[in-house]
Amino acid sequence: MMGSNFEFLNPGFLWLLVLIPLLAIWYFLTRNTNSAALTMASTKGFQAKPSILAKLKPLLYVFRLLALTLLILALARPRNVSVSSRTKTNKGIDIVMAIDVSASMLARDLKPNRLEALKKVANEFVNQRPNDRIGIVVYAGESFTQTPITSDKRIVRNTISEIKWGDLDGGTAIGMGLGSAVNRLKESKAKSKVIILLTDGVNNTGFVDPKTATELAVGLDIKVYTIGLGTNGTASFPYAKDPQTGKLLFRSSPVEIDEDLLKYIAKETEGKYFRATDNSKLKAIYEEINKLEKTEIEEFKYYNYQERYRFLVILAGLFILLEVVLRNTIFKSFI
Repeated sequence: MMGSNFEFLNPGFLWLLVLIPLLAIWYFLTRNTNSAALTMASTKGFQAKPSILAKLKPLLYVFRLLALTLLILALARPRNVSVSSRTKTNKGIDIVMAIDVSASMLARDLKPNRLEALKKVANEFVNQRPNDRIGIVVYAGESFTQTPITSDKRIVRNTISEIKWGDLDGGTAIGMGLGSAVNRLKESKAKSKVIILLTDGVNNTGFVDPKTATELAVGLDIKVYTIGLGTNGTASFPYAKDPQTGKLLFRSSPVEIDEDLLKYIAKETEGKYFRATDNSKLKAIYEEINKLEKTEIEEFKYYNYQERYRFLVILAGLFILLEVVLRNTIFKSFI
């Protein structure tokens, strides 16, 4: 990245410019006292016409003021500064988002439902991680890697946008979701490895025990942030399809989230547990995780200075020389 700026190295000298209009006023008020006077009884008989050189004589003082102005500007050291920078990522982070896609994720306590609310926030999170690699794992009664860890954010965003309910067996296999995410990171060479595990239910199926998956994460030095998604109390859940229209039917049911398990996973892996009860809280959680997991970036800046005062000094010298020459030649008789 490159940029160019103009600056004065010693801007304090610019205050001296206040003297210029004061000197101009002083010259205007005292100009008549600087000329020789001849007292005569009468000017009758004299028909001398004003000389053009006499009228141009004030130019000598103008040259002097211009020279002084240019010297003051030169003292302020004007210069152009060209800045080029190069960034280097010193500590990359590999992140896997393990997302629950069971039927309960269609509950309407978040708007328009839990799954769609999550997809929007997850995409925003990806946009804020330009220097990291991200992968996506989805799970319900089984788990599936939607996208291996990649630095191509376009692929990750498209994957998140295309997540939907119904492609996996029913149920909530938290252990399998966590296990698949750990498996995605086991070959990672990144200095920091993170899993964001989101669920809205209780582990009720799958052949991988969540605590076993947690032990694997600890052994591979993987930090797990867990998120329990759902309001407190009851929510509108889908329970069946209308046989005539094929649309989902909803009814109010208690919200059940295994918070003890999610807290255990987060604690053992030195992560953190969050509870998202609405859209704004879910967004705030991902923003907090984004702040907690910062990628270290080293920035190198190179400065190139081009001094501009030399031309001003030369020009001021020319004005002074011009005044001296004119004062001692064509204006000599009028001084």
